[in-house]
Amino acid sequence: MPNYLEWSRAYTGRIQEEDAHKRQAKAQALGDRLHKEMAEGILPFLTMPYRKRMEEDLARVLPVAQNYRHMLLLGIGGSALGCRAIQHAFAPGQDLPNHTGPSVWVVDNVCAEQLEALLGSLSPKETIVVTISKSGGTIETLSQYFLVKQWLKEALGDAWHRQMIVVTDLVKGYLRDEAKRLGLASMEVPDYLGGRYSALSAVGLLPAAYLGVDWKGLIDGAASVAKPLVDNPASIATHPAFALASWADALMERDYSQLIFFSYIPKWAVYGPWFAQLWAESLGKGGKGSQPIPATGVTDQHSINQMFLDGRRDKACLFVTSQNNPKGRAFGDDLPEKWSWLRPHAFGDLLEAEALGTKMALCQSKVPLVELSMADSDAYAAGAMMLLLEATTVFTGWLMGINPVDQPAVELGKRLANCRLGATGYTQEEADLAAFFATKKVEQPF
Repeated sequence: MPNYLEWSRAYTGRIQEEDAHKRQAKAQALGDRLHKEMAEGILPFLTMPYRKRMEEDLARVLPVAQNYRHMLLLGIGGSALGCRAIQHAFAPGQDLPNHTGPSVWVVDNVCAEQLEALLGSLSPKETIVVTISKSGGTIETLSQYFLVKQWLKEALGDAWHRQMIVVTDLVKGYLRDEAKRLGLASMEVPDYLGGRYSALSAVGLLPAAYLGVDWKGLIDGAASVAKPLVDNPASIATHPAFALASWADALMERDYSQLIFFSYIPKWAVYGPWFAQLWAESLGKGGKGSQPIPATGVTDQHSINQMFLDGRRDKACLFVTSQNNPKGRAFGDDLPEKWSWLRPHAFGDLLEAEALGTKMALCQSKVPLVELSMADSDAYAAGAMMLLLEATTVFTGWLMGINPVDQPAVELGKRLANCRLGATGYTQEEADLAAFFATKKVEQPF
């Protein structure tokens, strides 16, 4: 069977099908906008004009990277979340005992202890370093780059640059300047490709290819979902991404303020944080948006599912399943009589039954739910899901009347942090910091 969306329980509680149908009147205008923005190169995650160059660069860079046992990836947010999701989904051996193959270690936070632990454990001679920043000026990533460059230099001397790859803007930014000045290997983050939409570019596919993941399957699966929109933007009216966007926008109009991403494909659990950034950073603007909540089946049945089922009625659910989950070991006949009903089953049957039970419980609790039923849990299927959710996010933003590809509030925090560390050119931020520290603290010991 193909991948499909299952809609029979999408419209319940306060939301009715006509709420989403009202959005159909906007389809033609959004189709015209889609045509215009694709022509202007603003939506490269759909059109993928970078693919040919990326494949050429991979053919050049990958053989060098694969000479090393470890890849240390420096990046944050969209520069790391897609890579982490792909690694957990398609190279899970790294997380298992006695792993001897290639490993990717992601440094995606400002944590001195974590960085020291990695640099103290990894051998520089066995490590290729990949630094990822679209702008080339992300302070967290650059701070990691400066320290890791020093670590490589101390061990390798002048040869350090052979073990550094930068993934950044093609022509501008500090990392691009470094690549040109020092002769570092590099790959491109294309124009208009923001971090949260970049997992299926060099940002996510270089580490995927290094790990031996079917990276072509990922991008081919994505292209299969994008193709109808690229070939005929007017087809947005019947595209599953627009149907999901119409549902999501209608939910927010009816005061559903939280959207659960409930994955019952265990290997894909880390796609939850990837989706959370995509949705929150794209749509949380101007007092609008819904809060994404990553959840893992069956783990979160025993933790936060109580809130989903019996808490405030402000939640809807994207429920992700596979039509081909592995069955695993059979239970067999050597079971106590009390559990004899398990004897005909395999371990994977339990996952299927738990998914059905949770889905039914959510529906009985009037949680609007759309099931994303994936034909398989391979790379092609994952790429298809990723593109579907990226397109859904953009179309939802358009329906909301906000820009889904910027993040103005996030930039404020970055400017304040830079100012605090002594960067110049932040006059307003200096005043804001002074006012902040002038406020008397109210402290309560515990």
